[in-house]
Amino acid sequence: QVQLVESGGGSVQAGGSLRLSCVASTYTYSDYCMGWFRQAPGKEREGVAIVGRSGGLAYTDSVKGRFTISRDNAKNTLYLQMNNLKPEDTAMYYCAAGQNICLLRARFFDYWGQGIQVTVSS
Repeated sequence: QVQLVESGGGSVQAGGSLRLSCVASTYTYSDYCMGWFRQAPGKEREGVAIVGRSGGLAYTDSVKGRFTISRDNAKNTLYLQMNNLKPEDTAMYYCAAGQNICLLRARFFDYWGQGIQVTVSS
């Protein structure tokens, strides 16, 4: 199994930045598609960004140009750099790992972190 632990969340004013990190406890980290998802109270879980085994990237439209996903396979770590944050970005953010198809859809991810809160005030 894969254990995922997020860090780096918190509260920030609109226009500010945060960087989320996710450490994976697996010996085969480089075999996984990795992604970030988010869920606000009363809303559906939304895919934010993914990075594939070979570095392929995908983002949801609302974060393009503001967020950057990256991975460091040597450290078993996934990152999400979030710039120019907006109140609409407020949500619980989840790190996820998938074993097969790498697309920005929750159905393709098998392992999930506990989530970390990001709050953006206007």
